[in-house]
Amino acid sequence: MQFERAKEVILEKLNKELPKHLSYHSVSHVTDVYTAAEYIGMLEQINKNDMKLLLTAALFHDAGFMHGPNSHEEESCRIANHYLPGFNYAIDEIEKINGMIMATKLPQMPKTALEEIICDADLDYLGRDDFFPISNNLYAEFSYAGIVNNENDWNKIQVAFFEKHHYFTNSAVRLRQKKKEENLSLIKAKIKA
Repeated sequence: MQFERAKEVILEKLNKELPKHLSYHSVSHVTDVYTAAEYIGMLEQINKNDMKLLLTAALFHDAGFMHGPNSHEEESCRIANHYLPGFNYAIDEIEKINGMIMATKLPQMPKTALEEIICDADLDYLGRDDFFPISNNLYAEFSYAGIVNNENDWNKIQVAFFEKHHYFTNSAVRLRQKKKEENLSLIKAKIKA
């Protein structure tokens, strides 16, 4: 498995081909999810091989946005299936990676420990101090796409999302739940009656 080479190639491709208006689904989101996945994976004590598969899934999980937002998880799997055999990933490894990518689709429904980790990594920011700047990037992206019209509507969407969301791994619950609840309270306080 030529992990470092695969990482280099996909990051270069994402840098060149992700639409510039994507203020949230950008290379910085991919590297953020990668870092969170590595940290949670370490805390959950996964083995070295599983870590490489997890981090590969993190790198590819939003690659489909190069071709648009619709069914981007399926497109991300297609891109992974195209590139990873060239980096000596075995069929069963690619299948695990596809499972992790598909697990990030909302609503998240992970079936394995690795899928739980990537789901938690993908939404790690909900329970962090940098939640609001990252959330503002998603708001900008949604505004550009015409999904939301104003900040009040956006905040209502966020509250509904927060209330449905939960972390899967013990590590993410321990690390992020308290701050996530604080962030939710702050969003609720912004909503105009």
